Amino acid sequence: MATRLPEAPKVGMVSLGCPKNLVDSERILTKLRSDGYAMSADYAGADVVLVNTCGFLDSAKEESLEAIGEAIAENGRVIVTGCMGKEADVIRARFPNVLAVTGAHQYEEVVGAVHDAAPMPPNAFLNLVPESGLKLTPRHYSYLKISEGCNHRCSFCIIPALRGDLVSRRPDAILREAEKLVEAGTQELLVISQDTSAYGVDIRKEPRMWKGAEVVPHMTDLARELGKIAPWVRLHYVYPYPHVDQVIPLMAEGLILPYLDIPFQHAAPNVLRTMRRPANEAKVLERLRNWRSIAPDITIRSTFVVGFPGETEEDFQYLLDWLDEAQLDRVGAFRFEPVEGAAANDLPGAVPEEVKEERYARIMEKTAAISAAKLQAKIGRTLEVIIDEVDGDGANARSQADAPEIDGTVFLRDAGHLKQGDIVRVEIEDADEHDLYGAPLA
Repeated sequence: MATRLPEAPKVGMVSLGCPKNLVDSERILTKLRSDGYAMSADYAGADVVLVNTCGFLDSAKEESLEAIGEAIAENGRVIVTGCMGKEADVIRARFPNVLAVTGAHQYEEVVGAVHDAAPMPPNAFLNLVPESGLKLTPRHYSYLKISEGCNHRCSFCIIPALRGDLVSRRPDAILREAEKLVEAGTQELLVISQDTSAYGVDIRKEPRMWKGAEVVPHMTDLARELGKIAPWVRLHYVYPYPHVDQVIPLMAEGLILPYLDIPFQHAAPNVLRTMRRPANEAKVLERLRNWRSIAPDITIRSTFVVGFPGETEEDFQYLLDWLDEAQLDRVGAFRFEPVEGAAANDLPGAVPEEVKEERYARIMEKTAAISAAKLQAKIGRTLEVIIDEVDGDGANARSQADAPEIDGTVFLRDAGHLKQGDIVRVEIEDADEHDLYGAPLA
């Protein structure tokens, strides 16, 4: 007689915030799946719902609270985790019925809370999980977190209070995870942390053996080894320390993608000082020119804050002029928001909201024009792209200059024969402010 297996409890997940939070969600779900839990795609089918919150800005906190409220209204059995877990009193004051509240990357605590809320019937046949873990991204790309926390004390940021100081992962553990992800179908590894350039400073004297050789816990050494594992390796959250110059030759060699995501935040020296950021914008321009001489196709993405306390019209114009000279490829901007616990809240010279809006519109207009000109220059070129979606006869792809979710898209015609994850060469036929259009080469 066939054995009837007990039904596994089902867990729903709402994941908010940055890719680092997404990785945390994947790790939590992987552990729960290995414990035998099933996943639910909706509130109705879940025995318990996890909400992984973001607490970086007040607007993000409000979005997190709204998500918690929706989960409680739709399901009723909710566990809260993530960055906003530091404010358990705020969450419980608004939602006294939440089952548990845990902080960022407290995997054991949140998994334990799920076990308490929806106990798993013991059965070895239910405890199954792919070796590469569970993913919340498409099969062909994966985020690879190399460290937690941050040693910076920027005046506008509370990440160290939420996630602590830098704690780097062992390089052999990172490379082993990368290898498993690629074996499971990953074509593109997106390297993330709070400060990728600082990777290894806390364990710099602890090299590890990998494939018969020592690997030093340093961004350059790690990037070189990752480039031997995955077809595409993309670096995010890279602070422009001097040693970043060492990874540019790896891009010229084709080991990693010619792409750097650098959070410059501003260019005006006065604003950078009050932000507690390095005020070396002139040297940055020189380094950008040098990087482009080594790797001509390098893409530089960055984000900037407008309306920071004390930012004058002269400071903002300085930023616009700097952008004219820097010619960054991809730029995002956001208006300054006070964050509870951030030192910037006490700075004098608050910028009126209408001025923030006006400056935001101007910087986006400026950067859109730069982007449009750069993309126009790619018309007629042949580029390598990775296929994200195939729909009928067309496909959505990304070039090496495009990270998923935040950068542009390469829209392809006559691409119905391709499949998700393919890396192919295409001819670019047209462009607009943010996206490219083309067709696969025969």
